[in-house]
Amino acid sequence: MTRATVAPAPEAPAAARAPRALQAVRGMNDVLPDEAGLWEQVEDAVRGVFRQYGYRNLRVPLVEPTALFVRGIGEYTDVVEKEMYTFEDRLNGDSLTLRPEATAGIVRAAIEHNLTYERPQRVWTAGPMFRHERPQKGRYRQFHQFDVEALGFAGPDVDAEQMLMLARLWKALGVAEGITLSINSIGDAPERVAHRARLIEHFERHAAILDDDAKRRLHTNPLRILDSKNPALQEMVAAAPRLLDLLGASSRAHFDGVQRLLSDHGVAFRIEARLVRGLDYYNRTVFEFVTDRLGAQGTVAGGGRYDGLFEQLGGKPTPACGFALGVERLILLLQESGSVARAAPLAYIVHSGDAASALAGRAAESLRDAGHAAVLNAGGGSFKSQMKRADVSGARFAVLIGDDEAAAGTATVKPLRGGGEQFTVPVAELATALSASPPSPI
Repeated sequence: MTRATVAPAPEAPAAARAPRALQAVRGMNDVLPDEAGLWEQVEDAVRGVFRQYGYRNLRVPLVEPTALFVRGIGEYTDVVEKEMYTFEDRLNGDSLTLRPEATAGIVRAAIEHNLTYERPQRVWTAGPMFRHERPQKGRYRQFHQFDVEALGFAGPDVDAEQMLMLARLWKALGVAEGITLSINSIGDAPERVAHRARLIEHFERHAAILDDDAKRRLHTNPLRILDSKNPALQEMVAAAPRLLDLLGASSRAHFDGVQRLLSDHGVAFRIEARLVRGLDYYNRTVFEFVTDRLGAQGTVAGGGRYDGLFEQLGGKPTPACGFALGVERLILLLQESGSVARAAPLAYIVHSGDAASALAGRAAESLRDAGHAAVLNAGGGSFKSQMKRADVSGARFAVLIGDDEAAAGTATVKPLRGGGEQFTVPVAELATALSASPPSPI
């Protein structure tokens, strides 16, 4: 007896198959509603502190000519060499790049629109930046920054002002503990040229132990070797000539001024002679705020002075100083400290029946007219299921409107947070009644 063979079912035509679910690009993350509350908390605090110091918002495009970053950031930096998202404009063949940082774009805008013609400017921008890096916690391919720039200011007072502003922000967010400030001066161009020659000489004497990355940088950007994380190079790096020892009188006076102002305002700092920034446009003051609570990605803000960038990009000589603040890392800090932020409504309105639904809609609008957040239940459901939604929403009050309330033009208010007795109130007086209720304890 032969075994019957069953022919496999014919494969469904391609058009009938369910499409494969798509996912976000690796390293470019969604921010879901429960976490977005923390983002709003950070954004509100940052904008408030910037406003206190007179910084105004300026918005620049996400896409810029590639040449802007090659000229501004530096041809031999990691960002330009390995990390930029660069593509050709299909219409005209121009080379374009998703911005990997914001300073170059802000300076381009300042030159293009003559922003500093009449007076210096304090500005900030915010939004996503893009770098093709290996994604890891706190370091993503699409990441978000607040970027602050003081354009046209030459003295150390603005350098110190920006560090004071950040110190105030850490306090406002409740994350100041464990964040430390490191500062350094990398001098002016002649001092960096002299230092560069000494660095190359020093590194060449230790050529046998240089790793491939250090060898690549040796004659293009030797200053970046000082920032190497390779344990085998640390002793050699520690013995390298220090730029601080080569500062001229003007650079030294500027750096002394920064230190004096920070001390006058009680902002603790340490001088880190090996601190360099990864972009070529910096001079004189450089600084970083670092936390001990995020592991390897501990830098939450960093920046410095870049007095030569305007000229590099075709503008008139203009002194400037700025910094970038990483939003994702601040969010991680807040989460690590147990912070929870959620935009909860004042009231969740539960209703059943046509007349009750109409009155519930009017009640919701009256609360919104008074400036309150009110969520009107949608999609029907029993009173029990709607009450569960009200509780999950985080609302302080559930406002119940059924047939009896609709007939009387009233609403029953049930406190969901902080205790209190249930009460009934005319819908016309609902906003006043809820406004007068004592706030829930924190």
